[in-house]
Amino acid sequence: MGISNALSRVPQGVAASGATRALARLAETCRRSGGLPLRVVLPDRSTFDFGTPVQVTLRVRDPAWLRGLPSLTLGAVGDAFVRGQLDVDGDLLDALPVGARLAEATERSAFARVVQAWRPHRRAQDASAIAHHYGVGNEFYGLWLDERMVYSCAYFRTGAETIDEAQRAKLDHICRKLRLAPGERLLDVGCGWGALVMHAVQHYGVRAVGITLSEQQMRLARERVQRAGLADRTEILLMDYRDLPTRFGASRFDKVASIGMFEHVGLRNLSGYFAAIAAVLRDRGLFLNHGITSADVDSRPVGSGVSEFIERHVFPHGELPHLHLAAREMSAGGFEIVDVESLRSHYARTLTHWYRQLEAHGAEAARLVSPETLRIWRIYLAGCAYGFEQCWVNVYQILGSLMRSPGGTGLPLTREWMYS
Repeated sequence: MGISNALSRVPQGVAASGATRALARLAETCRRSGGLPLRVVLPDRSTFDFGTPVQVTLRVRDPAWLRGLPSLTLGAVGDAFVRGQLDVDGDLLDALPVGARLAEATERSAFARVVQAWRPHRRAQDASAIAHHYGVGNEFYGLWLDERMVYSCAYFRTGAETIDEAQRAKLDHICRKLRLAPGERLLDVGCGWGALVMHAVQHYGVRAVGITLSEQQMRLARERVQRAGLADRTEILLMDYRDLPTRFGASRFDKVASIGMFEHVGLRNLSGYFAAIAAVLRDRGLFLNHGITSADVDSRPVGSGVSEFIERHVFPHGELPHLHLAAREMSAGGFEIVDVESLRSHYARTLTHWYRQLEAHGAEAARLVSPETLRIWRIYLAGCAYGFEQCWVNVYQILGSLMRSPGGTGLPLTREWMYS
């Protein structure tokens, strides 16, 4: 179908719009280059097919959105969905790949790079960002997380596990990597709702401290610790990681974990972050840092407006270092890195589980948050699942031994302890 034929299907007043003509040209371009399984439906019910068969239907509720087509990005599509200017018929997990290809077709690649501006990440700024992210409430997160409310990448041995099983396996994987032993002291930096510290105390016999910047997380974590009868061995504190040296001084921990937290630290603050952890860890103590990293070697954010969308709606002030930057700063902090493991495929599966559970509890979620907030989280979870599948970002567990003096780490010669 040519442009003239496509426009003949649109009422004259709409067809006169330059934006609508741009849409018709874009549809024809896509069809000529192999096609997209996409149909766009305008408010007057006129349609534009970008290829066959149609798998995803995008319904434009606000014609003004069409004016942005010449510079369309994936982030712009997400913003329009959040504002209700667009609706998607079908599964967002199916729609995201089509949306990415649509953005590419407008000559704004989904992999476009932008300049990274490193931020200072002051205390008040970080606390505000955490309050924004977790302000949707514990009950909302409880709808789609696992039964332990573990808000980080799960660990799948076969891929057939439930999210509850995979998160239990992740907690065990961390505890084994840290070689936790009865009587040791464990610190969890960014402890969330307390799942790791509780698991380590119950199953590995340690004494644990968890810190978080979220008051909502702190309150629920303390309640859960109390109900489980672990209060004599588990402490949950509302604390900034920068206060660790002052709070604990020479009273050092045997092991430290930081799971899904250093994304909030900021690129400029990585050296201070690792230094704060080193200050409270004993010599030869193990530290496991689990966090999302940039796929770009210069630590630049994901393009096509994706990072900007997340900045606006989900994670203010988040910054992702590349693996080499995280490893460099960790090494400079006195750690010998003894193991690095990518869990990218695991996080894609985890996010798919989370998205499916949120969709299954959509009616309940709609009673807890605004329509706009629910749209944000639906497209955010689906989009992140796609992003990890495409290697726009990665997630690594980096295990280090703090070396205060020359010599061996005291670890076994092989890594069998992590998997046996």
